Formats: sequence, C-alpha cells, structure tokens
Amino acid sequence: MRTGQSRFVRFMLVAGFAFLYLPIISMIIYSFNASRLVTVWDAAHSPTLAWYVELFSNDEILEAAQLSFRVAAISATGAVMLATLAAFALVRYRRFRARALFGLLVTAPMVLPEVITGLSLLLLFVALTQWIGWPAGRGATTITIAHVTFCLAYAVVVIQARLATVDRSLEEAAMDLGARPWKVFWVITLPLILPAIASAWMLSFILSWDDIVITSFVSGPGSTTLPQLVFSKVRLGVSPDINALATLLVGVVSVCVAIAGTVMMRTERRRARDAQIAMGAH
Repeated sequence: MRTGQSRFVRFMLVAGFAFLYLPIISMIIYSFNASRLVTVWDAAHSPTLAWYVELFSNDEILEAAQLSFRVAAISATGAVMLATLAAFALVRYRRFRARALFGLLVTAPMVLPEVITGLSLLLLFVALTQWIGWPAGRGATTITIAHVTFCLAYAVVVIQARLATVDRSLEEAAMDLGARPWKVFWVITLPLILPAIASAWMLSFILSWDDIVITSFVSGPGSTTLPQLVFSKVRLGVSPDINALATLLVGVVSVCVAIAGTVMMRTERRRARDAQIAMGAH
C-alpha cells in the first residue's frame, strides 16, 4: 500500500514539474530556431543566435527594459525603507492608537485586486494634477509611486516577521552600556534584520518588474515598461525575439537564485560551525 502511494506521489510530482517547466524548456529551445515561425523548427539552419542579435539591436525593447529596471530598483528601495519604519511601528510600539487600522492599511494592497488599486491610484493622480498641477502627466514617476504602494505591503510582512523574532535583550544590553537608540539600531538591530531587508528588496524588485495591471493604469505615452511591451507584442503573435528575451530573463533569474542559494548555504554552515565552536568552548 505504501509502495503504491509513494509511486503515485512520485508520479504526480514529476507530472507537476513537467507541466510547469516543459513550456519553459520548449521556449528556450525555440529561441535558437532559425525560422520566424515559433512553432516550426527549421532543421536546415538551426540552431542560431540571430534572434539574440536582433534583440540587442531593438531599441524599443532596450528602452523598455531600462525603464523597468530603473522603476523596479527605485520602487524596491523606497518600499523597503518605508516598510522598515512601518514594521518597527507595528512590532515595537504595540499600544499606539489606531495600530490595528494602520496595520490593515499597510497590508491592504496585498488582498485588494490590482484593478482596484490601479484605478484608485489613477484617480488620485488625476485629482492631484487638477489641484496642485503635479504630477504633470503620467509616466515613470507615477509608475514608481504606484509600485512603491503595492510593494510596501509585501516588504512589511517580510521585515515584520523577522523583527518580531529579534532578541530584545541584545538591544537592552547595548543601551545599558550607554549606546544611544540610533547607535543600537545601526550596530545591533539592522545587521540582525538585514537578511529580511534584502529578501524584501528582491521580492519588491521582482513584483515591480513583473507588474502590468497597475502599470497599465498609471503609465502614459513614452513610458512603456518591458511587461507592457511584451504583452502588446504577444497579442499580435509571439515572435522569436520574445523567446530570446524570455530565455535571457530565465537565465538571469536562475543565476541569481543559484548565487543566493550558495551564499545562504555558506552562511548556514558558518553559523553551525561557530555554534559548535562556542559549545566546545563551554
């Protein structure tokens, strides 16, 4: 009975991974196809790097990728900074008024449909333009503000979870020795929550880079992000250069994941070794 169950579980696991990754593998293979028809393999001339060369000579795609990278980096940085302050307010100051309402408002973008969030931000920007004349049109600035808004909710959850597990006795000991609160934060608290901050930044960067629904509401002419450009091209039919672009993105993500995994493994081994040395010293 157990053997049958293990075989079924193994089969479902393999089927699930195949369902998820076979389309990606197929896309990577066809990015080297010489034919312009993405579903027809040109055995006479394949494989080729022509679509990668064409991709890097496409100014429209390069400009969209540059805009997406700039917006994602700024949005992630702004979201993490605000999320750190919000997490401190929620974890360290539990008795201030309207704490529950503040926590609800901070995390609300996580559960709100993106259509509602995008429409609300669009109406806000239109009203601000009418009242104070800013922002003057929709573009990279409005996209960045919108992305900070919804990335903030995810960053708060990550940083708050780590901050709640920090041992307060370390901070109290530092203050007993005469350290100022800001000194305690920079020397004690920040290094302890730095992995969570880095994780929140990467998560916010990916969310901002990948977003298309909210961006469609708050963007304007001349501010097309990479997901918007890809979506508009796919609607007219998938072209081989899109396969090349997607392959490069998969490669970059895979390399980043491998590097992050290696760093985490080495850090964990170093912690285990230091713990064994400390136990041996006692």
